[in-house]
Amino acid sequence: MIPGLLIPVNDGRTATVTPPTPHIPAIPGGILRLMRIGAHVDRPDPLNAAAARHADVVQFFLTDPQSFATPQPRDDTEAIRSSSVDVFIHAPYLINVATTNNRIRIPSRKLLLAHARAAADLGAAGLIVHGGHVGAGTSIEVGFDNWRKTFAYAADEGGFPVPILIENTAGGDNACARRLDALARLWEVVGPSGAGFCLDTCHAHAGGEPLLDLVDRVKAITGRVDLVHANNSRDPFDSGRDRHANLDKGQIDPELLVAVVRAANAPVVVETPGGADEQGADIAFLRDRLG
Repeated sequence: MIPGLLIPVNDGRTATVTPPTPHIPAIPGGILRLMRIGAHVDRPDPLNAAAARHADVVQFFLTDPQSFATPQPRDDTEAIRSSSVDVFIHAPYLINVATTNNRIRIPSRKLLLAHARAAADLGAAGLIVHGGHVGAGTSIEVGFDNWRKTFAYAADEGGFPVPILIENTAGGDNACARRLDALARLWEVVGPSGAGFCLDTCHAHAGGEPLLDLVDRVKAITGRVDLVHANNSRDPFDSGRDRHANLDKGQIDPELLVAVVRAANAPVVVETPGGADEQGADIAFLRDRLG
């Protein structure tokens, strides 16, 4: 029955009836038990890497992250598409669509779209890209406008076929997504274009943003957190250094990392050091505390 539905009564008049709220059975362990958790893995065999880590999610690069190489078709495309594992693709580190350097900005726009199309072929849930920066002496407003032009360029080419998840970064005085005041100005530009957000806990800590209530402060700007990169940090608060640590071994209180993940209630990827054993332990750590 639809709430507020008009139904006839015996004397020919109508009455508005609001049905009772339906009972929804509780999920054992809470809704957070449904949270999908996984890891960043090497690109040759992501599905086996997921199995080795007992991961629900994998993230990987399609090319060398330090190159401008164009993604090539993969032999395991159909297996990835039909897998129950959720897939996120990380764009190369060299992409910087905010810069005023034409030799970087223009190839970055084209490569971001190429990676988005390749990610779509794999059935990926999103493409993560760093917020980028402008050079010293350049107004950061130019970087925000270059982000606008990036989405306009993609729209002219048919649009991004997967969500573009902009990730906060750890360092740089002219970064577009290090501190939340800059993120707010960036979101005025990219939010209307449908950009998503990837929250990295190490980057926030190293970038000078306290993790306490961070999700609320981010959502007040972006309205969303689409993915969490759950990483501890080897370095102190506001160090500007992007060096990840395993969840129980860094400078951040591990329970604070759990609190961020719980508040975001989004898919989680650990980008922590080590192989299947170490990353598997980090995944198990989160599952244990969120269950």
